[in-house]
Amino acid sequence: MENTNDQSKQFQVAEIQLSYKSPVKPSMRPKINGSKDACEILKQSWDESRLELVEQFKVLFTNRANKVLGIFEVSTGGIAGTVADPKLIFVAALKAGASGVILSHNHPSGNLSPSQADIDLTRKIKEGGKLLEIQLLDHIILTSESYYSFADEGLI
Repeated sequence: MENTNDQSKQFQVAEIQLSYKSPVKPSMRPKINGSKDACEILKQSWDESRLELVEQFKVLFTNRANKVLGIFEVSTGGIAGTVADPKLIFVAALKAGASGVILSHNHPSGNLSPSQADIDLTRKIKEGGKLLEIQLLDHIILTSESYYSFADEGLI
């Protein structure tokens, strides 16, 4: 007769590892003093040939001194939109040990006005960040010619 005792069962469980490795020395990390700094750093990470083609969503992470820890590409979508999953944003922020986040996405249309979905996501990330002590510093909408900062417009 087979032993049905729960103690004899073997389970396989995945090991979860958390790591953040940066090739950039802390002294060499750029500091964010405002939306202009963030925009310049984000633009450097963008593939300019896609700026007017498809919508992409990226998040810039900072430490407590507002020095850049890194940039995470959350998603690439189509011409009219992309999905930014808050869980992925916070997983990446926690993995990097971030104290601050700057959300960013481009509008291929060239229109700098935030959509209601942009405003709703910004509120959701701000509220979620409070619990984790990760401050939402800004949400920047990029176009090939300019940018829109939620912080500069008083929306954060």
